[in-house]
Amino acid sequence: MADRSVAHLLIGGGLASASCARWLRENGAEGDILLVGREPDVPYERPPLSKEYLRDPATREDAYYRPEAWYAEQRIDLLTRTSVMRLDPEARTATLSTKEVVAFESALLAPGANVRRLNVDGGHLEGIDYLRAFGNADAIRDDAAGKRVVIIGGSYIGCEVAASLRELGSDVTIVMQEDVTLSRGFGEAAGRFFQSKLEEHGIVVVGGDGLERFEGSGDRVERVVTTSGRVLEADAVVIGAGVNPDVMLARSAGLALDEQLGGIACDERLRTSARGIWAAGDAAAYDSPIHGRRIRVEHWDVALQQGRTVARSMLGEDVVHDVVPYFFSDLADWASLEYVGPARDWDREIVRGSFESGEFSVWYLNGDRLGGTLSVGRSDDLDHARRLISEGTTLDDAALAALADPASGLGAVA
Repeated sequence: MADRSVAHLLIGGGLASASCARWLRENGAEGDILLVGREPDVPYERPPLSKEYLRDPATREDAYYRPEAWYAEQRIDLLTRTSVMRLDPEARTATLSTKEVVAFESALLAPGANVRRLNVDGGHLEGIDYLRAFGNADAIRDDAAGKRVVIIGGSYIGCEVAASLRELGSDVTIVMQEDVTLSRGFGEAAGRFFQSKLEEHGIVVVGGDGLERFEGSGDRVERVVTTSGRVLEADAVVIGAGVNPDVMLARSAGLALDEQLGGIACDERLRTSARGIWAAGDAAAYDSPIHGRRIRVEHWDVALQQGRTVARSMLGEDVVHDVVPYFFSDLADWASLEYVGPARDWDREIVRGSFESGEFSVWYLNGDRLGGTLSVGRSDDLDHARRLISEGTTLDDAALAALADPASGLGAVA
């Protein structure tokens, strides 16, 4: 027997669930909404953890999706520090860590992701931090501000944390397997632009090398040894090795998973293999009608958009999730990037503008189709990129020439 029943159960304390709750109410939902999250805080945006909040802890509440009082005002029952331990799709019940059993009419599964931890010698030493939540950012600030820091990884988290810690007076070295920062997502040309910004501000970048082990004469890390044998002195280490989608609950509930992408398998409407249960956020691997394939995207804006789609579906609309994913990243105030896509692979890059000017967009094409576009200082280009991606436009020579000419209007490109 269930202890209580709700119309909508939202599992996961992140932005996908918060967005879903918001749009349920704004679209007229009258039934009970229960949002269950294991974190101690109300749902919040994670990008500030590596940027504004890392540099200034007074900005914590600025990262909240909505103030804490908003949930009660909207009649959303928010349970923090609470996990769903068991999900029964057939009985349509969920057992919480409080032992309470909740029956539901519809459910959203948005458990997010967990940091990917590296299993290397010395990984147990103090002063080695990962970044995922407010508490991690607090620990990094305490351990690393104004000290010698080695960052493992040259993608979003590594570069953003490096810039923030440099602003806090730290001596920062990035160690990464790729040769150029951010090149896996944006190619070497754009990656070198961002790497140059880091290096101009005193950050040392060690590319084409890996992590061998950590060393310390006591309980705390003192050195990082790379695969090539390089020894780097370190008062603190931050690891940005990516995340793994949290599919434990979905797996135990018997939901279909996408083992290749590592997420919960969903159709184009974000429906899982169980009736009345949707998935969204970092753990959702969905059939994208735009990309013509299944994708999984880790970004706060994607979670917000997916939460809205699920809310509309829960209320009976026949909604396909056909939103082009959007990303952004800041390296302190040295450089800001925006991106729509994502391009899984590409065989041609067209640069509109110039890296030297610091205002450019890079268009990533596979054959005659656009897969993604990166913008630095040319946000208006992204509106056209979204259109071309969502429509699957075939780009002829004239269109490609227009993309490459910053003086050319893009409205007629079709």
